[in-house]
Amino acid sequence: MKVLVANAGSSSLKLRVLDDNNAVAGSADLPPPGDGADAGDLAAAIASLGPVDGVGHRIVHGGTLYSGPVLIDAHVAEQIRSLTDLAPLHQPKSLAALDAVSAALPQVPAVACFDTAFHATIPAAASTYALPASWRQRWGLRRYGFHGLSHAYAAQRAASLLGATGGLRVITCHLGAGASLAAVLNGRSVDTTMGFTPLEGLVMATRSGSVDPGLLLWLQEHAGMKPHELAETLERSSGLAGLAGTADMREVLDRARSGDGSARLARDVYLHRLRGSIAAMAAAMDGLDALVFTGGVGENSAEIRARAMNGLGFLGVSCDPDRNSTGTGDREIGTTAAPVRTLVISAREDIEIARQVRATLDAGRQVLIRRLVPARP
Repeated sequence: MKVLVANAGSSSLKLRVLDDNNAVAGSADLPPPGDGADAGDLAAAIASLGPVDGVGHRIVHGGTLYSGPVLIDAHVAEQIRSLTDLAPLHQPKSLAALDAVSAALPQVPAVACFDTAFHATIPAAASTYALPASWRQRWGLRRYGFHGLSHAYAAQRAASLLGATGGLRVITCHLGAGASLAAVLNGRSVDTTMGFTPLEGLVMATRSGSVDPGLLLWLQEHAGMKPHELAETLERSSGLAGLAGTADMREVLDRARSGDGSARLARDVYLHRLRGSIAAMAAAMDGLDALVFTGGVGENSAEIRARAMNGLGFLGVSCDPDRNSTGTGDREIGTTAAPVRTLVISAREDIEIARQVRATLDAGRQVLIRRLVPARP
C-alpha cells in the first residue's frame, strides 16, 4: 500500500510517498496552504507523486476525543476543527493541509494521525494538574503531551535495534526547534515533558519551556502585560532566542566555545533542564534501559549529546566519545560496558504515520468484509 504522508508545519507542507517497504517513493516541499500557496501548484505536486492508496495527515492535537488514528470524514474534520483553541498555532496549518489535499485526492481515503494520541496512555498521576476538579472537568485541563508520532517511532525503532521483546524502559529525546521527552515503558508512553500546550517542559529554540506561573501573573499585574503579549513572547522570543539572541543551536554552541557569556548561559540552561527532565522520566519507570536521541539537535549535535550524557552517569549512561562523534544514521553511542544503551535514531514521523494509515484502513476493510460476508451457520 502506497501512502502519501502530509506533514504541515509553520513554514512548509512536506509531502512524502512511502511504498510497502517504507522507502520514500516521492516527495515535495511546498509553502503551507493558506500562506499564499497556489492550489494549482499543490494539485500538480500531488499528481507528480503518482497514485496512492491512502493519505495520512499529521494532526497536532486530538484532545480527549481521539486516542488513536481515525478515518477522516466530515464529522471527524469538524471535531478536529473544534480543537483549534488547544493548538492555535498548529491546528489551522494541519486543517488547511487536510482541506487542500482532500480537494486534490477526493476519492482517496485519508487518516488523521495525532501527535497527542501516543500519550493517551499516561496514567492519571502524570497527566493530572493539581487544579480544582471543576476547572479540570469544565475545560479539559490536563497534560496531553506532543511529538507523539516521533516518540512512538523512536521507541519502536530502539526496541527493534536492541532486540528487546518486552519490558523495555526507554526515554526518547525529541530535540529540535520544539523539544520534548517521553518515558516509554514496554512501548507505551507513561510520562512526557510537554503538557496542556507545547510550551511546557524543556528549553526550546524560541519557546521558554516551563516557567513559574506566578511569574506570569506577576508580569500581568505589575508590568501590565496582556495575555497575547505573554503568549507571543513565550512562544517566539524565549528559549535559546531569549537567552542568546539566536534560535540556532549550532550558533549557540559556536559562540559558547568562543567564550560568549550569553551563549554559554543558553547552552547550560538548556542542558540543566534536559538532564533534570531525563532523570524525571527515568523515575517514572523505576529505572532506564535505553536512552534515545532524535530530532534535528538530537541527531546532529554530538556536543549536546555528550554534555547531556556526561551528567547522567548516576543513571548508568556513559558516552563513548568516538562512537558519539562519528557515524551516521541509527547507531549506538554509549560505551559497550554501560548498563544503559544509548542510541541516535533518525526522526521518521512519516513511517509511523504510514503505519497508522495502513492499520486503520486494513481494520476498516476487515469490518466491511465481516458485514458483507454472512457468518457460517
